[in-house]
Amino acid sequence: MSGAAGRRRTFPRWAVTLASLVVAIGLWEVFGRLVNPIFGSYPSAIAVAFWQLVENGKLATALAQSLQPFVAGYLLAILVGVPVGLVVGRFWVAEAALGVYITAGYAMPLVALVPLLMLWLGLGFAVKVAVVFLMSVFPITINTWLGVKAVPRTLIEVGHSFVASDATILRRIVLPATLPYIMAGIRLAVGRAVVAMVIAEFFTAISGLGAIIINSANSFDTATMFVPIVLLMAMAWGLNALIGVIERRVAPWQSEIAGGDER
Repeated sequence: MSGAAGRRRTFPRWAVTLASLVVAIGLWEVFGRLVNPIFGSYPSAIAVAFWQLVENGKLATALAQSLQPFVAGYLLAILVGVPVGLVVGRFWVAEAALGVYITAGYAMPLVALVPLLMLWLGLGFAVKVAVVFLMSVFPITINTWLGVKAVPRTLIEVGHSFVASDATILRRIVLPATLPYIMAGIRLAVGRAVVAMVIAEFFTAISGLGAIIINSANSFDTATMFVPIVLLMAMAWGLNALIGVIERRVAPWQSEIAGGDER
């Protein structure tokens, strides 16, 4: 066992990730050059297109336009999803009344609601925030709900034995025990929020990174089209890593319970 653990520590996690990226990008560069530029691209061409978009200022403008509704909708989903999940998981009346809507909302094809949201909210900032919010709130709510259900009953009984109120038990016992589930839901919601941001830009007023994708595709400029796609993937990865750092700070005991990270 100790020998196996030693071998695992020989290569840090970041080195394995870096090696994987180098191999993937290298293969993409080699085989991408064999494809017709109309149907595909390769990393060096995408890097050139990226620099051109940076120089003319289009990328910075598009990124700012996309990030505003993304941040607003995602933060709103956290602010709504976590309390609703806590209440639904803790009180059976709330679970019986709202649980069916939360489950159905998660499974519902929310893209089909975009035309209706456009009628209600128009084509601007508000509808984009609404799409991001609806796509990301349900994973957060459901994970928080399941986390509350996973809290050991003995902890709740200890709170009752000290004559703690339901609000105190929820704040001092349930919430800390549910934090790993909440952070997992927030991580899952990142990817859905990024997708929602692009969908909103496709269906509403075409702007931001979605506009670059559509305009590049229409002009058969595949390399430029890949720039926002790769940027969105990198953004999602970076946000996921940031949430992981926050999770280790707010719930440091979780990594110890799980055996810690093998770096």
